[in-house]
Amino acid sequence: MIIHLDFESKTPIYTQLTDRIIAGIAKQEIVPGERLPSVRSLAADIGINLHTVNKAYKELEQKGFILNHRQKGVVVNPDGVPKADVSFQKEMKEILHPLIAEAICRDVNKKDFMELCEEIFTSYVHKEES
Repeated sequence: MIIHLDFESKTPIYTQLTDRIIAGIAKQEIVPGERLPSVRSLAADIGINLHTVNKAYKELEQKGFILNHRQKGVVVNPDGVPKADVSFQKEMKEILHPLIAEAICRDVNKKDFMELCEEIFTSYVHKEES
């Protein structure tokens, strides 16, 4: 698993790490049941503090993306990621509201915004599903 982080970004490193792992799962580059590197190993490979990796792993575990087994270590949830529920829909709205508001303030029209969303969404959908 190759993870590239932007150390100059305003986005916290643990958030970038969380986002990259979720993207890997979405693109099926990381599959259910697959072992992830240990906290210590991943921190050393990327060159970041192990507490940063631990924070990312904890967030992924809370969201149901990974499980921490005593014998197996950290694995992608073998049962797959929990499906979207009302709580997730609410979280999506909370994230999208300020983003859409800022886009409108910056004169991004609905057509361009929706095309960008479609482009990004399509980049995660596998060819056979689209």
